[in-house]
Parts: sequence; C-alpha cells; structure tokens
Amino acid sequence: MKTVALILSGGSGVRLGADIPKQYIEVNDRPVISYCIERLSRHEAVSAIQIVASQEWQEPIRGWLEQYDVNRKFCGFSPPGENRQLSICHGLEDIRAYAGDLDVVLIHDAARPLLSEQMITDCVEAMEGHDGVMPVLPMKDTVYRSVDGKTVSELLERTQIYAGQAPEAFRIGLYHEANQRLCPDKIMEINGSTEPAVMAGMNIAMIPGDEGNIKITTKNDLERFRRMVSAE
Repeated sequence: MKTVALILSGGSGVRLGADIPKQYIEVNDRPVISYCIERLSRHEAVSAIQIVASQEWQEPIRGWLEQYDVNRKFCGFSPPGENRQLSICHGLEDIRAYAGDLDVVLIHDAARPLLSEQMITDCVEAMEGHDGVMPVLPMKDTVYRSVDGKTVSELLERTQIYAGQAPEAFRIGLYHEANQRLCPDKIMEINGSTEPAVMAGMNIAMIPGDEGNIKITTKNDLERFRRMVSAE
C-alpha cells in the first residue's frame, strides 16, 4: 500500500491579518509549512508528497523543499480550488496519475506544523480494514445547539461529539468517487475533509487525536506555536 501525503497550502490566512498567508510566516527562521514537509518526508510510511499551492508561492516552496524534503518525496503542485474541498479534489486528480485506487491519501494542512511521527503512523496503521481514518479529540466542555445564534435551543450529548483533526486518510479510489458525486455544486458546501466520505457511506475509523497538533488560525495560535518551538 502506497501512502501519498497531500499538503493543503492554498489558503490566504486572512483571519490572521498578516501580509502573507500564515503557512509561509517564518518561525524560528523557517516557514511554518516546512515543519510538516520535513516530518512527512522523513516518515518511512509516506511514499510521495503533493502540495496544493498558488502559482506565486510555488517557487519559494521549491526552495524550501531543497532543505526540508530530506528524502526527496515531492511529486508536484496542484492548483487551489474555490474552497478547501475543491483544493483536495485538484490534488486527488494529480495524485491518481501515480497512485492506485487502493492506495491512501493522507490529507494535512500546511498550517498544522506540529504533526508528530506517531500521528502519521497511527493514521496509516488504522487504515487496515477501513476506507478512511480521522483523528478526533473528545469535547471537554458542555456543548449546546442554538438555532438562531442568540438563545440555547438544546443541550447536546457531549460523549457523542468529537472534534476532528488532520491528517485524515482515505482510500484514493473511493474518496475520489465520493467527491465527484458532489460536483459541481454540493462540493461548495463541504466544510470538512471527511464529510464527503461519510455522505458516501465509507467506513471511517476514529483514532485518538493529539492536543498538541494545533492549527494556526489566529495570532494567538501563531504565538503559541512560537512559544512551543522556542521551548523545544
């Protein structure tokens, strides 16, 4: 079984309010995206790396790959889509040129730099007997639903609710079919990578997530990452 890592790096990161997308901001003298590139390149279970990135950033990324793609697994760039899920679809189309339907795509966000070797291992190993894998974290706080966003409509059962993380892993053939069924319109309504798989009835296993596997979305997230890197 071949595992291809698909790094999503096409976002603009507008919520951070920086001059450049968050995944290209330097932390400890290296761009945020370089941390997951290096981790995925070093992992023995990862056979190839595909990166979704806009044209203007592809040349800088090539320079970083020279330093951080230590095992030379990079295979190519894919163009960003109108939303995250269409970016995934573009990456899948390119990956299918060199990977089979039964192989695995491991989808990860460039803005999640603290991807651990163990998380990659757990995702790949959990694919045995399943169509996909999603790391999750249990909800610690009481969770409510609100219809109007102003008042509480109901209390939800916390033990049945989980927060999904990346990376998420899927059988390439089944996952590609699941996404194609939603094109061209419904794909724009997808908010999470696993949603098309669930809608298609794919068998998705949940595995324990990693509290340290943070996604950089706000300035506070970026500062937290800076502190964590400095502490190491």
